[in-house]
Amino acid sequence: MKAKHFTSNGLRRVASFALPILLVASVGAAAALAEPSPGSQSKPDFSKVRKSIQERVSRIPSISVAVARKGEILWEEGFGWADRTNRIPATEHTMYYTASVTKSFTATALMILHERKKVDLDRPVNDYLKGAKLSSPAWNPAEATVRRVVNHTAGLTTFNGAGSLSREDIIGRYGVLFWPPGEHFDYSNLGPLILEEVIAEVSGQSYTEFMRSEVFRPLGITRASVGFEPAMGKYTARSYNPVTGLVPPPRGGVYCSAHDLLRFGMFHLKTRAVDQKAILSDRSIDAMQNETVEADGGNRYGLAWWIEEDRFGFRSVLAQGGTDAAQAWLRLIPSEGITVALLCNSGNSSVKSVVDEILSTLLPVYAEKCAQAATVTEAPKPGQLPSQAFVGSWKGMIKTFRGDIPLTFSIRESGEVQVQLGSQPVTVLDKTKFNEKRLAGITSGKPVIEEDAQHVEFCLYLRDGALKGAAVTLSYSSLPYWAELKRESHLPGR
Repeated sequence: MKAKHFTSNGLRRVASFALPILLVASVGAAAALAEPSPGSQSKPDFSKVRKSIQERVSRIPSISVAVARKGEILWEEGFGWADRTNRIPATEHTMYYTASVTKSFTATALMILHERKKVDLDRPVNDYLKGAKLSSPAWNPAEATVRRVVNHTAGLTTFNGAGSLSREDIIGRYGVLFWPPGEHFDYSNLGPLILEEVIAEVSGQSYTEFMRSEVFRPLGITRASVGFEPAMGKYTARSYNPVTGLVPPPRGGVYCSAHDLLRFGMFHLKTRAVDQKAILSDRSIDAMQNETVEADGGNRYGLAWWIEEDRFGFRSVLAQGGTDAAQAWLRLIPSEGITVALLCNSGNSSVKSVVDEILSTLLPVYAEKCAQAATVTEAPKPGQLPSQAFVGSWKGMIKTFRGDIPLTFSIRESGEVQVQLGSQPVTVLDKTKFNEKRLAGITSGKPVIEEDAQHVEFCLYLRDGALKGAAVTLSYSSLPYWAELKRESHLPGR
């Protein structure tokens, strides 16, 4: 365990006063030991959490954690290997890929420009894009505001990576509004890339330069970068897929240490360190956490923060990200002034419970309710059969930047859905889900839209007698395309 002490270690240089000074210092130290200050708290015992982490790093490369309460760093430490091959141990200053936690950094930068009146959150995001802009075959792009891009209600959908394309090419190809802007929450990794372009256009700097000069430096965040920087390689954890092993570092996104991620969280809790500048007003910090929309899982989503109104008895503000080779957690408990940061250089192994163990150490009520929740299991919900509005033969297309691809659906009353893409073999839609307005599922075969695509995931809404929505290729990259079909007959197969 490592605690931080903010006391002076300056050397006394005046020899003639050395003895009196030592006597006074001794008396003062004795008094301090005898009478602790009224506001002081005993250090929490994180020994059980340390043991839990040590058990995990026997299976995964490393975990780094950092914890603060009301501006005081209580514990920060690294476990395991940041680099297995070269036997480099992880520390609290090791940099990790933070994945979607990058969204909270990006939103912070955007709010700086908003406070400077360079960005209006309620103007169309296209107003700030000089090159490629958002488009839609069905909806009005002007309704896709900056705010809606930040809170994932602009109408964008699933997106992950696009090779070596520029941001402008990515926006031009995949910046499609699949849902009416403002209709519902749909988490999209394309939104932050669009916002990076907005930040660059408005500020006159690159996104990387703006983050470095306006976010990292003023907050005293020294072990952080946008993308993997070779110059910082000796401080950066290597990423490991649990099956395939070492993987190349992701090109974009924020890399950060647990210590510096903690400082970022402390700033957003308004418990910032004395050397951190107020890059945002309290009003903007509140807006990021309180101006929310209904999101997945019964939670809410603010301006790049997940909001859980009751997480084991406390309101939680969360930034979280993960890939097949990295995980990042930043959880804030505003009422208690608590910040917890956790980083891991492996995927597919949840370390979420470690954050809960840390909070359980600090908050008895949290521990009690967390333990109770562990004993509750939810019964699986029965599947819903399609209504007559879906049953039938449907014909349409998938629109791509290369051209349209013919698409047919055959939907039966039993819920079976057969899909044919172009002249490719017919396949069945698996994991099919229906409700009154929506059909979703994943193809069991491998219809080709992109060469490396393994499957296609459909999410289609019944609108004006047609099925409209997204067809997303599933592989290492998840790329969305507009899909639209009209019903040709009511009785498929007859």
